[in-house]
Amino acid sequence: MRNVIILGTGGGASEVTFFIEDNNSKVSEEEKINILGYIDYDENVEVHYDRYNFDAPVLCDIDSYEPKPGEEVLIAIMDIAFRLKMIKALLAKNAKIGSFIHHNVVMPENISIGEGNIVGPFCMLEKYATIGNYNLLTAYCFIAHDCVVGDNNFFSVAGIAGSVKVGNNNYFGIRSFAIPYVEIGNNNVIQAGMTVDKNIEDDTTVFYRFKEKIMAIPKVN
Repeated sequence: MRNVIILGTGGGASEVTFFIEDNNSKVSEEEKINILGYIDYDENVEVHYDRYNFDAPVLCDIDSYEPKPGEEVLIAIMDIAFRLKMIKALLAKNAKIGSFIHHNVVMPENISIGEGNIVGPFCMLEKYATIGNYNLLTAYCFIAHDCVVGDNNFFSVAGIAGSVKVGNNNYFGIRSFAIPYVEIGNNNVIQAGMTVDKNIEDDTTVFYRFKEKIMAIPKVN
């Protein structure tokens, strides 16, 4: 059994906790994960912790956290900038940043994947994909064949088709996709529902504002 600490107490931590609890109910005893507790800053704990009714306690904040042998930290934060700050803080403390891959993820045994990745249920990581470190994929994401994904990217029910290249620190909103052979740089935000059909360099937000009002047209009999 692995002992983990979850960094974060918000919605991301709630999702990762649920993924772990569901996974624990379906795997052997030695494959189960024991959540020791949570680390987060007080202002975040006050807003989020009680709302999600976590069983494990808040242990401390990131500044006072001291890594111990036999434990690892899962980064359950969706905000890209804050994730990057926390990754740097954990690495400076020589903490072990752990990975979690739900048991029903479809992926080859020999996939090239780095450390500190969290992959939720019903995801597909295809053969010949290369995935870096500290990425978080919620449920129902896909990374297709021959894709190359860098570090600290967040995918929210999102996917990239074959031979797409993705850099670092990108946010993919709900149901956003990239078509084959597109290249996406660093520090970009792909808003929900967007289809990336051309190359994107760095520090870009992809969004659509053609319709700013929702119109309901009644059916005429």
